Amino acid sequence: MAQPITLPPLPYPEDALDPVISARTVALHYGKHHRTYVDNLNRLVAGTDLEGRSLEEIIAATADQPAKAGIFNNAAQAWNHDFYWRSLTPKGGARPPGELAERIAAAFGSYAAFRKDFAKTAQEQFGSGWVWLVAEANHLAIVRTANAHLPRLPGQRPLLAVDVWEHAYYLDYNNRRVDYVDTVLERLIDWNFAAANLAREPDLSHA
Repeated sequence: MAQPITLPPLPYPEDALDPVISARTVALHYGKHHRTYVDNLNRLVAGTDLEGRSLEEIIAATADQPAKAGIFNNAAQAWNHDFYWRSLTPKGGARPPGELAERIAAAFGSYAAFRKDFAKTAQEQFGSGWVWLVAEANHLAIVRTANAHLPRLPGQRPLLAVDVWEHAYYLDYNNRRVDYVDTVLERLIDWNFAAANLAREPDLSHA
């Protein structure tokens, strides 16, 4: 029997990101929004040739296919949310380590310039979406994606992500998206997770 997609456990308790992201926001975001994407996906793929396949395989099989947009959106959002939760850690922020720090300085001029560019990109994302630090070819870049989309260019791999859908921050920051993003960078980003992603091969380059 094909195994359904499961909701991964949070890497930390729901209140661990407080006060930057409140337990109330995490409970709503993870327990309602993220769970709903997983539940919807399992319902949509039941009885199809996609049942029992991984999120990455489902994303690759449904991307850019309007007839399968519902499946893609739920699969991509499930993947994006898991990646977002793992991009955060209760005692994060500070500065990126080692090679990652050097690559950020080379790409953006300084860590401070990276922070400014990342927050600016978040502000410029019209409507719902995501902001990513990605490695592509021999450099790093900040990219934004709308709605459920994620970085999928060949050779491109996400290092970290910040969710800029309103449900990610509105209870805590109202419409102050930049404050949310900048505070997350300052206090919650898991640079060790980003550094580990920099060291591995892309896993969605085929998508």
